[in-house]
Amino acid sequence: MTEQALNLTDVKILTALQQDGRITNQTLADHIGMSASPCWRRVRQLEEHRYIQGYRAVLDRRKIGLGVMVFIRINIDRHSEAEAKKFEQEVMQLEDVVACYSIGGDADFLLQVVARDLDSFADFAMSVVRQLPGIKEMQSMFVLKEIKPFVSFPVKRPQEA
Repeated sequence: MTEQALNLTDVKILTALQQDGRITNQTLADHIGMSASPCWRRVRQLEEHRYIQGYRAVLDRRKIGLGVMVFIRINIDRHSEAEAKKFEQEVMQLEDVVACYSIGGDADFLLQVVARDLDSFADFAMSVVRQLPGIKEMQSMFVLKEIKPFVSFPVKRPQEA
């Protein structure tokens, strides 16, 4: 199965599983209009070909004590591949950094960070992030309100994209 092989059934399966990863195979099969065995086989193929990379619970960050979300734009000193890799390896070890992206434009990296409160974030930013290798500049942008948090990717067949 290649990316080009996604068909309408695959799109329906991927969309449904993003909405509810705990849906039973029978309910999924009923939802997309196929019998249970072929549905199960198709889900397994999507998993084997890494379209589906895992199943997770979506948590309410506030209920688990993470009241602050911040995006940090980072510029590094040198733009060598070794310097970028070193930075990436360090960031991967930081559990308060929930996402990190290498970006184009006026910054090199964008970090998504969560913290208990502003004081916790300030401590983390100053004692951890500022100490990462190669940091030249950082700018923090505080989330005031989540308008549309990430829930799922829009799944389309290649010809619809």
